[in-house]
Amino acid sequence: MKEKIILIGGGGHCKSVIDVIEQEGRFEIAGIIEKYVGESEAVLGYPLIGTDDELEKLRQEYTYAFVTIGHLASNKVRVKLFEKLKALEFNIPVIISPLAYVSKHAKVASGTVVMHHALLNAAVDVGENCIINSKALLEHDVVVGDNSHISTGAILNGGVSVEPNSFVGSGTVAKQGSNISGFIKMRSVVK
Repeated sequence: MKEKIILIGGGGHCKSVIDVIEQEGRFEIAGIIEKYVGESEAVLGYPLIGTDDELEKLRQEYTYAFVTIGHLASNKVRVKLFEKLKALEFNIPVIISPLAYVSKHAKVASGTVVMHHALLNAAVDVGENCIINSKALLEHDVVVGDNSHISTGAILNGGVSVEPNSFVGSGTVAKQGSNISGFIKMRSVVK
């Protein structure tokens, strides 16, 4: 029998994470948690089962939870909810698409999702509560700090370091050994 998991946030990123969870096949999605009642309806057939204010009560019924709010302009809400789940002692797994490649020599911390066709090579180290989006390439020895988002199609060459709470836009290419901090817009070149 699969463990049940609740998803915190019912927007577009939630839909992408649902697809990865379904493909991975480890969890049964019990439902979606939103900020307010009536804020959203079912997401891809999964019902709204509670609000952020009910997480403490929901913890009595569910062991696993995952933040499914994206990180675009700011990650403040995402970080706040992740910290709340940790404080309530939810089990926050790593979710990895079976269509991704993650080297057995890579490390990925709790609360991170690795989306379809992402590639994490040897000695990559990804922190907590990160989004490694579809078709992102993290080459050897890349380090991604907690609460960061590596967007679709980004290429981080060997030894790139991404500071915590950073956003790397779609299609960005980072030169080997470079350091990334803050918000990097789409299709940037980081030297």
